[in-house]
Amino acid sequence: MTSELVIDVQQKEISIALLEDKRLVEYQTETRSVSFSVGNIYVAKVKKLMPGLNACFVDVGFERDAFLHYLDLGNQFNSYDKYLKQVQSDRKKLYPFAKAQRLPELRKDGSVQNTLSVGQEVLVQIVKEPISTKGPRLTGELSFAGRYLVLIPFGDKVSVSSKIKSGEERARLKQLINSIKPRNCGVIVRTVAEGKRVAELDSELKLLTKRWEDALTKVQKTQQRPQLIFEEEGRAVALLRDLFNPTYENIYVNDRNVFDEVRDYVELIAPDRKGVVKLYSGTVPIFDNFNVTKQIKSSFGKTVNYKHGAYLIIEHTEALHVVDVNSGNRSHSDNGQEANALDVNLGAADELARQLRLRDMGGIIVVDFIDMHLAEDRQLLYERMCKNMQKDRARHNILPLSKFGLMQITRQRVRPAMDVKVEETCPTCFGKGKIKSSIIFTDQLESKIDRLVNKIGVKTFYLHVHPYVDAYINKGLLSLKRKWQMKYGLGVHVIPSEKLAFLQYEFYDSKRQFIDMQEEIETK
Repeated sequence: MTSELVIDVQQKEISIALLEDKRLVEYQTETRSVSFSVGNIYVAKVKKLMPGLNACFVDVGFERDAFLHYLDLGNQFNSYDKYLKQVQSDRKKLYPFAKAQRLPELRKDGSVQNTLSVGQEVLVQIVKEPISTKGPRLTGELSFAGRYLVLIPFGDKVSVSSKIKSGEERARLKQLINSIKPRNCGVIVRTVAEGKRVAELDSELKLLTKRWEDALTKVQKTQQRPQLIFEEEGRAVALLRDLFNPTYENIYVNDRNVFDEVRDYVELIAPDRKGVVKLYSGTVPIFDNFNVTKQIKSSFGKTVNYKHGAYLIIEHTEALHVVDVNSGNRSHSDNGQEANALDVNLGAADELARQLRLRDMGGIIVVDFIDMHLAEDRQLLYERMCKNMQKDRARHNILPLSKFGLMQITRQRVRPAMDVKVEETCPTCFGKGKIKSSIIFTDQLESKIDRLVNKIGVKTFYLHVHPYVDAYINKGLLSLKRKWQMKYGLGVHVIPSEKLAFLQYEFYDSKRQFIDMQEEIETK
C-alpha cells in the first residue's frame, strides 16, 4: 500500500487529504483565519475564583477567559508553582530545571480558594478550543508531544502505549527511555516508537527538552502577562506528526511557506525522506489534479455508492450513527441469494471502514447488513470488518452480528467531527431557481473580464470555470479564449475546476488571491 498526502492551501482555508492507493481515506479542512490553540502553553493570571464550581477563570488573552478546574491543576501543581517563582526571581540566569525541587502532590479533595488567589501567575496548557460562548479549557499538567514520545515535566515514570503488545518490546523501550530521560521528567512512549533505535528516540527527546527550556526562557525574560511561551505546530505539521510513516511516496503542497514548514519537519524526523515533500506549481487546482475533488463529492452526503450499484445510507441521530446496506440495482449472482448478500456485505465493510475514518464518525455506530443465513458467512464478514479497521488510529470495538443482522461498533473521535455538505445553495441563482439564459453566460464572463482589465486594472488573472464550460471556451482554432486574449491581452488564463458548479466561476489574480466579481443582481 502506498500513501500520499495532498495539502491544498487557499487564501481562506487549508485542506489536507490522505490518499491510500489513490483512494481518499482521511480529509480535513480548516479556516486559516481561525487560530487553533490546543497544545499552546501560557503563563497567565488567575482572573476570578469560583468556589461553588471548585474552579477558576484564567486570562490567557482570548476574548473570553479560560476555564480551569481544581482537578485539572495536576498532581504536580505545587512543584510547578515553586519552580515558576524561581525562574521569575532571576531575569539573567535561568534556574536549571534538573535542580527543581519536587514537592508533595496536590490533594485531590482540596479546594481552589485554598490553592490559588486572584492575580496569581500559573503555567497552563489549552486542551479544548473555545466553543460558542465558552472560553478555552485548561490544564496544569503540561506536555510536549513529538512523533515517538510525549515529554511531561515533573512526571516521574515512563509509560508505553497499550497498542504495543509485545512484552519484550515494551520492556526494551521502558529500559531505554529510563536510561536517557532527563531528571524531573516523565515520558509517554507512542505506538510508532515500536522497533525504533535509541539514536532516533534520544534525538527527539532532546528536541522536546529544548522546547521546554525555550518556553522557560520566555517566562524568565518577559514580564508581559498573559504570555504565550509555547505554540503548537501548524495543522499540516501536526497531522504529519501523527500520520507520517515510511510508506509515504509523496507529500504535495501548493504553497511555498507551508512547503518549507513541512519539509523542515520531515527533515527533522526522517532526514532521508525529505525528498518526498514536493511543491506543486501546476495551473490546474491541486485537488483536481490528484482526483481528490471528485472523491470528496462522491464520498460525503447521505448516500454513498460503492460497487456494482450497491450503496450505503448513512444517517446521524442524536444518540448514534445508523448505516443501512442496500444492494441497489445490482444484478444477482449466479450462485444464489446467499452469495450475492455476502458479496454486497463484504464490499460494504470495505467502504464503511473508509467512511468511519473519512468522516471521523464517533460514538455508537449501528450497521444493518443484508441478512445472511450461514454462520460462516457472518463470521467472515465480522473478520473482514476487524481487518479493515486495523488501519484506524482511533480506539474502537466491534461486536459480531446480532441475530437481527446488526453490527455494533464503538469508535473514539480523534478530532472534531467534520461535516462536508455535498448539496449547496445554487451559486448561480442564489436559491431563487431562476438564472439568465446559459447561452449568454460567456457574454457575462466577458463583461467581467472587461471590467477587471479596463476599470480595475488587473492585466493578469486566472478564470476558473466548470470543465464543460472550459471545453466550450477553448473550442475551435479561433476559440473564445483566443479572442479574449487578442482583445484583453495574454494575461487572460482559463482554468477548469471540478469543484465549481456548471455556471459558477471564480477569478484569481497573478498571486492566486481570490477576486470577488460575482453579484447576486446579475442572476435576476
